[in-house]
Amino acid sequence: MASEVSDMQIELHDTLVEGRDYILLPQQVWEKLHSWYGGGPTLPRKAINTGLSQTDLAIEVYPLRLQLLLMPKGEQAVVRISKRVTVDVLCKKACEVFDLVPDEVCIWDYYGRTKHALMDNLEKTLDDANIQMDQDILVEVTTDANGSLDGACMSSIQEDYFGSASTYLMTDASKSGFSNENLASLCYGSRSYSSSLMQSQYLRSSSGDLDNVPGTVGVTTRGSPSGLTGLLNLGNTCFMNSAVQCLVHTPEFARYFREDYHCEINWHNPLGMVGELALAFGELLRKLWAPSRTPVSPRPFKTKLSRFAPQFSGYNQHDSQELLAFLLDGLHEDLNRVKHRPYLKSKDAEGRSDEEVADEYWANHIARNDSIIVDVCQGQYKSTLVCPVCGKVSVTFDPFMYLSLPLQFASTRSMSVVVFTCDGSAPPIPYTVSVPKQGRCRDLIQALSNACSLRNEERLLIAEIRNHRIHLILEDPVLQLSTIKDDDHLAVYRLPRLEKRASYVQFVHRREDLDLGNNSSSTSWKPYGVPLLAQISRNETVTGSDIHEMARKMLVPMFRNHVAQHSAVQSSLSTRTQSYHTDSSKFQLQLIDDSNTVIEQTDYAIRVPQSSVATVIFVNWSKLDIKKLNTNHLEHLPEVFKYAPPAKRTRGEPLSLYACLDAFLREEPLVPEEMWYCPRCKEQRQASKKLDLWRLPEVLVIHLKRFSFSRSTKHKLETFVNFPIHDLDLTNYIANKIPQRQTYELYAVSNHYGSMASGHYTAYIKLLDENRWYNFDDSHVSAINEEEVKSGAAYVLFYRRVGEADGAASNGTQSCVKRSRRSSQR
Repeated sequence: MASEVSDMQIELHDTLVEGRDYILLPQQVWEKLHSWYGGGPTLPRKAINTGLSQTDLAIEVYPLRLQLLLMPKGEQAVVRISKRVTVDVLCKKACEVFDLVPDEVCIWDYYGRTKHALMDNLEKTLDDANIQMDQDILVEVTTDANGSLDGACMSSIQEDYFGSASTYLMTDASKSGFSNENLASLCYGSRSYSSSLMQSQYLRSSSGDLDNVPGTVGVTTRGSPSGLTGLLNLGNTCFMNSAVQCLVHTPEFARYFREDYHCEINWHNPLGMVGELALAFGELLRKLWAPSRTPVSPRPFKTKLSRFAPQFSGYNQHDSQELLAFLLDGLHEDLNRVKHRPYLKSKDAEGRSDEEVADEYWANHIARNDSIIVDVCQGQYKSTLVCPVCGKVSVTFDPFMYLSLPLQFASTRSMSVVVFTCDGSAPPIPYTVSVPKQGRCRDLIQALSNACSLRNEERLLIAEIRNHRIHLILEDPVLQLSTIKDDDHLAVYRLPRLEKRASYVQFVHRREDLDLGNNSSSTSWKPYGVPLLAQISRNETVTGSDIHEMARKMLVPMFRNHVAQHSAVQSSLSTRTQSYHTDSSKFQLQLIDDSNTVIEQTDYAIRVPQSSVATVIFVNWSKLDIKKLNTNHLEHLPEVFKYAPPAKRTRGEPLSLYACLDAFLREEPLVPEEMWYCPRCKEQRQASKKLDLWRLPEVLVIHLKRFSFSRSTKHKLETFVNFPIHDLDLTNYIANKIPQRQTYELYAVSNHYGSMASGHYTAYIKLLDENRWYNFDDSHVSAINEEEVKSGAAYVLFYRRVGEADGAASNGTQSCVKRSRRSSQR
């Protein structure tokens, strides 16, 4: 029977990755390699049961490394032991190390040098007891029979192995800490090794100084602050590190996951991750709160995250707020205390008070969703919808996990358009007007009418231009301006008012393009520029000559030498017509309909569809004729709003967080994609919506919407937001008037620096025990001053409710606050 290596100085680095630093080999392959090269030290490891059913096998490359602290003698020792052995095995190992009698010993989960729990369930595995790598175990000698452990011993643990096909592990010597001339390997024996594998290595130190114990890595002195451990960057994982640090330093989560939370895991929730996300997060949290300051590799957590959220797989940069949203929702489902969700339907208000209806909505929500995440992070909105036709008011009360606030300075919006005349009286003229942010299309028309001095007998028609054609005519006066994106291109046509409904003729420009794709060079026509628009009364008959006249009339102001024509236009229609014919010898106007038929200047009627859809006629420009045209008026249609990085704001004129909250809660109409079905009208309506805060959570997460997306562009707002660090007072924002003031204090910030493509995330965290701020920049942790917390990089803000008992609050290193348990729902 082989024995284990007893030299604890042979230690594997904690961050070795299978497939990169080592590989697992069948026994026969390892024996052949050993015979060829002589091999290296043999490090026995175990195959342990994993998974929900405990039937999956995995190699335990890193057994638990535990620090045993003997009281009252003060002796200390380090042992290696499998996480799948029982508390009974650990107790016997401690007695063997310190030469004690099991009946006179009790052991404690001494995580963070705090007595968390008496480990008196001898049949429980160390994994189930939530014992973590490098944590302390208190071995307490007692002569009090009532305080001793149960002396009954369970039968020796049965472990499964891979049978005759034993597994070996070969590592990269340069990364494992072995000398280059040795082949570092881990050897896993057959079933005959069972008894020896259960024995753990240990070191004994009578001096009580853990720093002098060989093989202990990153153990700090007693009394050093916890919670200052960084996270290694695995490659563009700063977004994950920033979000995780903010969550693990949330006091309520720090306390919860450092206790035994396994009893609250919902193993069978179809909406959850069978507890694996909660376990992975809990394990990472405990490592980050360990006394060791050695940076932790989040690779196991990243692996679980990628499994359940493929959008975060790989090593591309992602959004820390999106990760936070997924984590909060995923942890809630994994820890939902409700095992069987009842079907509940909220009743209509029917004249009842808001307080009664809100409490009913909240009770129904809690009946289906009850977890530490709901306890800590969830609040409640009051949502009011009003039908614009019948005035029906609908009030609902919905839960929220965080607030996403827009960065708005004003209630107005700047929009740029180009106005085209259809009578040839003026060239196309660009205008920039200011309109209400939440305004309607009629507001834009009114602003443009004032800007271009529109006459009573005229009207304006707005059209969205895409690919050199009219994509959409915006005729609805109540259309929301928010549906018009900043990167849209709008053309506005100045048309005469008609008594009858109008039909439209759209002139799409095409220029000559030589096609060299085949042997015989042929001429093709390529669309360009902004189309022109003319209108006729419905049922009116137009001829080919009429169509030519419409086009010529609109093109007059765009010719490079049109002084005579322009002056003639100002006189009379007859003079203008004569001018056109005078100019006709200088260029050839070729008009083509959509069936590729040339429209001649004849009296033959041209059919125009009796609808609002514009009939398309192509204007083909030869290379010679197009040079006579001032194409600058046609080719350069501006965006509605051209984004430019805002000028750096001074601290004297910041955007207040309260202003962002005001913009978020402002009443506004629903977008067309979110039309509301009015139960009274029995139709979809574009109702107005008003949000109010009704119930606030213990921890309020605020997301500042810095990233803006459109069809073709995306950019980041570098706006400096002045957010309170102390005394965020939301009392006046609560629609539910309660006597207590609603004030919050900042304790964490997720920051984003740089652009969207090459940005970097960090986290500012306040350790409440120390009343001091720290910068968590991946693996680097450093102290900062409080005034450095406010910056233009702030992206997600974490606030805690301020209460009377907050003087004793902490991020988890002080006395534990008792959690409410619902044993009936476990």
